[in-house]
Amino acid sequence: MITRKRLTAGVCIALATLTAGLGTALPAAADEPRASAPPKVELVLDVSGSMSTRDIDGQSRMTAAKKAFNDVLDGVPEEVQLGIRTLGADYPGDDRKVGCKDTKQLYPVGPLDRTEAKTAVATLAPTGWTPIGPALLGAADDLGEGESTRRIVLITDGEDTCGPLDPCEVARDIAARGVHLVIDTLGLVPNAKIRQQLTCIAEATGGTYTAVQHTEELSDRVSQLVDRAAEPVITPVATEGADSCSAAPRLKAGLYTDRQEFGRHRWYRVDVLPGQELRASVSVAADRAVGNDYGVLVRAVTTHGREIVRGSESGTGRTDVISSGLRYPKPELEDDDDGKPAAEAVCLQLSHSFSAASASVKTTPGLPVELTVDLVDGPDNASDPAAFGLGRGWWLLGLLVLTGLLAGLLTGWISRWRVAVWRTN
Repeated sequence: MITRKRLTAGVCIALATLTAGLGTALPAAADEPRASAPPKVELVLDVSGSMSTRDIDGQSRMTAAKKAFNDVLDGVPEEVQLGIRTLGADYPGDDRKVGCKDTKQLYPVGPLDRTEAKTAVATLAPTGWTPIGPALLGAADDLGEGESTRRIVLITDGEDTCGPLDPCEVARDIAARGVHLVIDTLGLVPNAKIRQQLTCIAEATGGTYTAVQHTEELSDRVSQLVDRAAEPVITPVATEGADSCSAAPRLKAGLYTDRQEFGRHRWYRVDVLPGQELRASVSVAADRAVGNDYGVLVRAVTTHGREIVRGSESGTGRTDVISSGLRYPKPELEDDDDGKPAAEAVCLQLSHSFSAASASVKTTPGLPVELTVDLVDGPDNASDPAAFGLGRGWWLLGLLVLTGLLAGLLTGWISRWRVAVWRTN
């Protein structure tokens, strides 16, 4: 089960959380939509028969979803146009052909009337099939075309039951239209097949997959995704880390994606000027069956291999995303030079301890990685341990050794003096 901490971390691998965690907005990508049209979001809710199962905080999945929807509707930003579509809400029969057409728009995409939307959701009851593919196609049509930010948020407890229309292929077709539409998926059941299908749908459009098993987690995650629609779109830049610091690619401030295989380290380089603070965070997603114990480590080191600062996170049990980060403020130069100050090349080393759950799990391609890099003005008087800690040299270690030596000598001298006085008396 994902803990709230892991969900928050996942929200940290989530794009907006990573950006907000660094404190400054990253540069917008060249292909970012720049229209003034309001952002649009459609929530697609699974109302199939299995949603009556009571395994979420002692209540049914449908009840948890309704409560989450009420919480989300209360906090929708004014500028966001929101709609709701259902799948499996009307046909209770066994005719597959009819059941696989059971999707409709419950509330039209547009300015939100919270009372009307809540009333529509309150009438829902678990009923029929799970036509995810047709529902995604319908949601894409509901949002229409244009240059505004558009997002589909799919909440379901099962995989599609209406093949051969593969929802993953549907998502790829939607992405191929080039219409700036992102699909995020939330799974209410920790099932490997469901996880694989929902992950594929999300990745096809640059969205995210999250597994949730508590009502509060569901409310928080959907609210974050709706809020994200109102934020500027940032397109990650694909990069490829090296096996050593010397061969590492040079990165500027921005958001990057990579793949990292089990048991391998990835290296990147960032130039940091005096007076700047480097902030870096990394998220590794488990997109396949992995072992229960996991961790992620990101280190900042000099080109000579001395560690400056590190950030790490670890855990055990089920997780989807694990994140960690670090900060390194580089002090200002004491003497003002007429020339431009030289930048320090800082190497970022990324490693994780995920392992394949079984021999049948593929190790290639590597696990998805998101790396966020930012350079901001450093503090006036750098007091972060990264600025003058052990990683900056051996002086502090030498001071500790010298202090221990002097303490030992002083203790020995006092002991000898006490023995001498005792013998004299």
